[in-house]
Amino acid sequence: MAIARALAASPRLLVADEPTGRLDADTGRAVMALLRALVESEGVTVLVATHDPVMMSLADRVLRIGDGRLQP
Repeated sequence: MAIARALAASPRLLVADEPTGRLDADTGRAVMALLRALVESEGVTVLVATHDPVMMSLADRVLRIGDGRLQP
């Protein structure tokens, strides 16, 4: 439901904090597929904060932060 509300305004940037954190594996994959489809078909930029390595593998770019700093 939260994803639908966020998309209702047709944003150019979508920020998601652990969008798959409390989901079972199948639902998590469906959410990841939805976010990826938004990037590819709608040109939406999606910024995701996650610890999920599967989610990271779908990213165009991964930035790691540790101790309050970007890691090299």
